[in-house]
Amino acid sequence: MVTQSLLLKGPAHDSAMALPAHNGFEALPAHNGLELTIIMPCLNEAETLAVCIEKARSFLARAAVNGEILIADNGSTDGSQAIGRALGARIVNVPTKGYGAALLGGITAAQGRYIVMGDADDSYDFSALDGFLEQLRGGADLVIGNRFRGGIAPGAMPFLHRYVGNPILSFLGRLFFGISAGDFHCGLRAFRADSIRKLGLQTTGMEFASEMMVCSALAGLKIVEIPTTLKPDGRSRAPHLRTWRDGWRHLKFLLMYSPRWLFMIPGAAFITLGALLAVLLSFGPLRLQNNVVLDLNSFVAACFLIVVGTQLLTFGALSRYYATITGFLPNSLGASTLVQHVTTDRLVWVAGVFFFVGLLLCGSAMVVWGASEFGPITTPVVPRIAVAGLTAMVIGVQTFFSAFLLGVLAIPVQRSSPGPGLSRNSGQ
Repeated sequence: MVTQSLLLKGPAHDSAMALPAHNGFEALPAHNGLELTIIMPCLNEAETLAVCIEKARSFLARAAVNGEILIADNGSTDGSQAIGRALGARIVNVPTKGYGAALLGGITAAQGRYIVMGDADDSYDFSALDGFLEQLRGGADLVIGNRFRGGIAPGAMPFLHRYVGNPILSFLGRLFFGISAGDFHCGLRAFRADSIRKLGLQTTGMEFASEMMVCSALAGLKIVEIPTTLKPDGRSRAPHLRTWRDGWRHLKFLLMYSPRWLFMIPGAAFITLGALLAVLLSFGPLRLQNNVVLDLNSFVAACFLIVVGTQLLTFGALSRYYATITGFLPNSLGASTLVQHVTTDRLVWVAGVFFFVGLLLCGSAMVVWGASEFGPITTPVVPRIAVAGLTAMVIGVQTFFSAFLLGVLAIPVQRSSPGPGLSRNSGQ
C-alpha cells in the first residue's frame, strides 16, 4: 500500500521545504500508521526516477508494508517532479542545494516510523529492502548496506572509489570512532526516523553520509551492516559526486569530529620523537655512520618538533574542551577530567614555570659564554642549553595565550547556563 496523505501545506502531492541555517526545523510526526518512508534525493533524475519508484512500489506491495515514497527534489529542471507525481510519489521541494540538504528535507517531511534512503539513479535495488526492514524491526537504529559484501557490478564504482577512497575512509571511520562497518559511504541505508532526527544532523553536502554514521556511533545507536548490491547507474550524464572534492569533505569531517586523531596523537608523536632526539644530542654530536653525524642543527630540529607537538596537544585539548562543554561531542572520563581540572589559572602557572625555566637556561648559557668574553664557543653543551631554554620559553608563551583562549571558549556557555563547574574552568 503506497500512501500519499500529506501533512505539509501545498498542492496535492507537493510540499516546499526550506532548510534554515541550522537544523532546528521541526520534524513531522508519523501519520496514518505509516511504517516506512522511502526517500529518494533527486536532482534531474528523469532518466531513472520512474524505474526506482516502480521498484519501491513493488517492494511495498510484495512485503505488504504500509508506506510511502517521497522524492526530495533539489531543484530539478528536467521534469522529475512530474514523473514522481504521476507515479504516486510525494514530492518535497528542498531549495537548499546539496545531497545532505535534500535528505534532511526528506527526513523532516517523512511520515513513516522507519526511513529508507537511496539514490534515484537506479544503482540500488529498491525492490530488495527486506533485510533493511527486518533489522529495523529487530531493534536496529541504523542499517547500512555493504556493497563490497553484496556485490559490485563491473563499472558500477570508479577505480579510485572502490580501491582507494572508500576503503581508506571506511578504515578511518573504524579507527576513529569504533564503527564496525566495511562500507562507510554506502548510499542505501535505513534507520529509525526518531533516532536519526534526535542527532541534529546539519551537513548539506556529500559528507552527510559520514555525519550520520559518526553521530549515530557517538550517540550509542545500534548500527547494523548488511550486504547490498550496486550496479552501474542508468543516467547518460555525469554523476553529481566529485571524487576529490567530496572525498576531502568526508575526510575533513572525520578529522574534525576526532580531536584525538587530528591533534593529540600526532602531537604526542612529535613530542616523543623530538624529546628522544634531543636527549641523544644533549651533550654532543651523534655519529650514525662514517659520513652521517647529527649535531646542533639536528638538536634544533628536535626542539622544533617538541614545540610543534606541544602546539598540537594544546589545539587538541582546546578542541576537546569546547566540544565537551557545548555538547558537540559526548562526554568521557578523559574529557570530564579535562573540563574539571584544566583551567585558565592553572595553565598560566604552567606557562610561567616553562618560561622561568627557559629564562634560567638561557641565562646560564649567557653566563658561560660571557666567561669567555663572548668569543668562540668551544663546548657543544652551551648552544644546546641556549636552544633548550628558548624552546621552553616558546612553549611557555604558547601555553600562556592558550590559557586565555580556554577561558574565552567558556564564555558563551557560562552566559547561557552558568554553573560552578564552568565558572571554575573560566579561571575568573
